[in-house]
Amino acid sequence: MKIVNYPHPALRAMCKPVTSIDKDVRLAAGAMLDLMYQREGLGLAAPQVTLDYRMIVMNFEGEAERKDMEVVAINPVILETKGTEKDREGCLSFPGLYQDIRRAKTVKVQYYDLDGRANEMVCSELAARIWQHEIDHLNGVLFIDKMGPLQRYGSRNDIQNLMVEFDDDKKRGLLPPDMEPKL
Repeated sequence: MKIVNYPHPALRAMCKPVTSIDKDVRLAAGAMLDLMYQREGLGLAAPQVTLDYRMIVMNFEGEAERKDMEVVAINPVILETKGTEKDREGCLSFPGLYQDIRRAKTVKVQYYDLDGRANEMVCSELAARIWQHEIDHLNGVLFIDKMGPLQRYGSRNDIQNLMVEFDDDKKRGLLPPDMEPKL
């Protein structure tokens, strides 16, 4: 399992609901948490590792030692949002790219944990931002889609470089030419 970079097609996939929390889903969640910590992230969504189902992993502290801050969310949905704020945001599938993105300040989310229990959480600021960012991934929405025209213009070189790297990897045979997300 590895994290794919933009413009990998898996990043634009609309993910399917998880219908069964089986061994494969549990193993994927553990591997995703490991990858997230290796890359010093705060969250990771299934399509970023070419899985096409609705699962995200997060740690609001970003510290592997803080297991109490870990969340594995199956089929998460945002129920309510309040307020707005603009803050710096990045993405593990866009290494080195950061921009200020406007998001809801507070969210109420509902999700299932790995034991199949329904949970609700209300959170604000950074935790709310992480939820919104990762749930966007499950719908094929990327943080570059949330940028305004000036931010997008300021990020054009970074985005172009990622596109060139992706094409180079395909040409060198590191990615199949007809690359599609894992189903």
